[in-house]
Amino acid sequence: MIASRSSSRERVPREGRFGGTAVDRWTLGYSVVVAAVLVWRVPNERLPMFLAVHILLATLALVMPRARRAGSVGRFLGDWYPLLLLTALYTEVGLVNLGDGRAFDRIVLGWEQALFGFQPAREWIRWSPSIWLSWVLHLGYLAYYPIIVAAPLALWLTGQREAMLRAMTTIMATFYLCYVAFLLFPVVGPRHVFPAADNAATQTAIAQLTAQFLDHVAAWGAAFPSSHVAVSVAGTAAALREWRALGLVLVAPTTLLALGSVYGQFHYAVDALSGIGVGAAAAAGAWLASRQTAAAARHDTGHCNAPEPAVPSVDGPENLPNWTTRAASNRRRTSDRS
Repeated sequence: MIASRSSSRERVPREGRFGGTAVDRWTLGYSVVVAAVLVWRVPNERLPMFLAVHILLATLALVMPRARRAGSVGRFLGDWYPLLLLTALYTEVGLVNLGDGRAFDRIVLGWEQALFGFQPAREWIRWSPSIWLSWVLHLGYLAYYPIIVAAPLALWLTGQREAMLRAMTTIMATFYLCYVAFLLFPVVGPRHVFPAADNAATQTAIAQLTAQFLDHVAAWGAAFPSSHVAVSVAGTAAALREWRALGLVLVAPTTLLALGSVYGQFHYAVDALSGIGVGAAAAAGAWLASRQTAAAARHDTGHCNAPEPAVPSVDGPENLPNWTTRAASNRRRTSDRS
């Protein structure tokens, strides 16, 4: 609930050595790793254009900590810039993969056959050509876009900035892991391997709208693992952690999205399962990292607030040890007798 997180509203996010937050470090790491992959995969004549993108991305990750301290506009850009750049980064993945046309679908098809004994992405919509199931699962698949922004946007609108940054880190880490996997192991998915089904389920308005939309925005070779599933799982897990009621609301559409990705022939079932694994692992890793960061912050705060050890004063006899005051008293009585 919001009230349980009120202490995080005004707290400044903890920053690393170069002044950046966790999402800045993830962005910087992604830019360096992908730049190395690009040197390996992209022809020399096209390489400078792609490397320029990653130099810019690394520069943004380094300057955004200062932008956050420059006012409300800089703070907004510093908090949201990774999500705002996603379309460009996703497009880059598709262009790189399309450049050499490599795809490892044959390997994934073998995994699918070994695990299930058939091809779910090809057979399910043909075995169950239901109009109502088509509507429910295609709408679930399109729910991806509100799911990924739900947690950070809700937390940001309610003033829970530190929680928002934790959710953003979880989501962006998942995106970056998926994008690196797409570049190292391109898989185009069942839409490009199997013939499209032609039945009542594929003729619904929502099925045709989804197919046309993906024809315009889907990147080549970005099927394994399913980033739709992975990021939805990670975003839902982040919401459950930061605002339980919101997370519970997201569980149903995330489940429908995972099922719809296979029913609609957008992903292999193995893509969806691996997406669940990546999203869950990223969320667990972000949770453990935040616990360690919080423990370190409490440790630092404890050291800062610890009282300094008292230094005894020697100005008055009240601060001297008992045996010294007794000795002084005995000397005074001896002097008086004499």
